[in-house]
Amino acid sequence: MRRGKLTVVGAGPGDVDLITLKGIKALQSADVVLYDALVSPELLDYATKAEKVFVGKRKGCYSFQQNQINDLIVERAGQGLHVVRLKGGDPFVFGRGAEEMEHAATFGVEVAVVPGISSSVSVPASQNIPVTKRGAAESFWVITGTTKEHKLSNDVALAAKSNATVIILMGMSKLGEIMELFKKEEKQNIPVAIIQNGTTENEKIGIGTVASIEHKAKEQQLSNPAIIVIGEVVNHRQHILDIQKKYQNQGKKVFEKV
Repeated sequence: MRRGKLTVVGAGPGDVDLITLKGIKALQSADVVLYDALVSPELLDYATKAEKVFVGKRKGCYSFQQNQINDLIVERAGQGLHVVRLKGGDPFVFGRGAEEMEHAATFGVEVAVVPGISSSVSVPASQNIPVTKRGAAESFWVITGTTKEHKLSNDVALAAKSNATVIILMGMSKLGEIMELFKKEEKQNIPVAIIQNGTTENEKIGIGTVASIEHKAKEQQLSNPAIIVIGEVVNHRQHILDIQKKYQNQGKKVFEKV
């Protein structure tokens, strides 16, 4: 019997076109696909010969606990099958992909990873928000809003002291706490963007400041899954929109400077 294999694949941020070619090839060769809630169902069409098992969670309801997912990987791979674990974004950015690979490897399962386009940088980019920009941000933090203890990460307070762009995943339930940390650093006027369902047809965005974003989020009914972006780079989005609008209003030709 052939040796089983686990390939952990990053599905990208939501747009089906943002999976890698290598990820598609892994799906095409899969015998079993274990997929999460944030994965577009259209991607499963590439796995033409595979058993497809939903193992994600929706609104706090788990179809499988993590230990059950680990057992399922080992069980299927133990049958000599190629198991693809399909995860949203990049599986090594708060995706637990490393844990699943480590568990499978201890049972003699061959393991591999296909990196994905992380939502932490691609979702802001989809709204013309760069995570770095010369003169505005020399670095960026990517932080989970909720630790395994269901508390706000201590790194948020450290990030609030810096001039870096701060990108927070899974942080909407602690939006108030996060903004308070920035207010303590006298950063009430720093721009903030919240992008919900980034790169998908259901994408929504709210723009405000540290002082106003909670109100904006309530007003626009923004909730998870969403990414919070804090920093001067958020202004780049409006700057691009203003240039485009001015260009159109003046009726200028292509390559003519506004």
